[in-house]
Amino acid sequence: MKIKCLYVLLLSIFINVAPTLPGGRDASAQDNGKWVSLFNGKNLEGWTPKITGYAAGENYANTFRVEDGILKVGYDRYPKFDGKFGHLFSQQKYANYRLRIEYRFVGDQCPGGPGWAYRNSGVMIHCQAPETLRKDQEFPVSVEVQFLGGDGKKTRPTGNVCTPGTHIVMGGKLITQHCTDSRSQTYHGDQWVTAEVEVHGNGKIKHIINGETVLEYEKPQFDEKDADARKLIRNGDVMIGEGYIALQAESHPVEFRKVEILSLDK
Repeated sequence: MKIKCLYVLLLSIFINVAPTLPGGRDASAQDNGKWVSLFNGKNLEGWTPKITGYAAGENYANTFRVEDGILKVGYDRYPKFDGKFGHLFSQQKYANYRLRIEYRFVGDQCPGGPGWAYRNSGVMIHCQAPETLRKDQEFPVSVEVQFLGGDGKKTRPTGNVCTPGTHIVMGGKLITQHCTDSRSQTYHGDQWVTAEVEVHGNGKIKHIINGETVLEYEKPQFDEKDADARKLIRNGDVMIGEGYIALQAESHPVEFRKVEILSLDK
């Protein structure tokens, strides 16, 4: 009986300890749960597009499409970009989870796309619902995990954080600037990059690129000076603990080979 109890105790310790892997690889959310794909590899069932100037659900010029099992953002039917920023929203809200996305940039930027949007995309977390966006609203109130591709020359980190209509806390300080760079490497060309986001409601959020933790922050909250954010504040509580997930379309073609989620709800 004593041997059996000792075995159970050791097994419990092994399961509950979350180590840091060699090389700084993050292991705080183990992959021993069930990863679930958020798209079926065939079509956009379970997703809602929202493109600036159009109603939620209208996929202008087939911007978002699934081809050969890959979720793509394409601009071959656009005469020019003309400020048509797009987002593809998940069917439900999430609070505590680990999101895993494999992405790459391909081809040329859509004519008329802004210079800063070259090889620029991302995934928005803690998003407002797609039907609550104004028709001409460019970005949902959310926290953006920004994906950037290199130009073959300059340093350009990915896995950054941007905050449309929101603020975050980093190192105990409220961060009100729009974007903050991560510590990631630069990924040039059309290579696939694995981005993970570990989200604990209104608590800690981590950005992980190719297995390396590159950015951490906490306490996402509405910016009370932002008109769209103010509409979402209830009973004076500015803190954000959950929301939709949305993939971005910002004028450069991008492909998502994998979009998976692992629930961290206890």
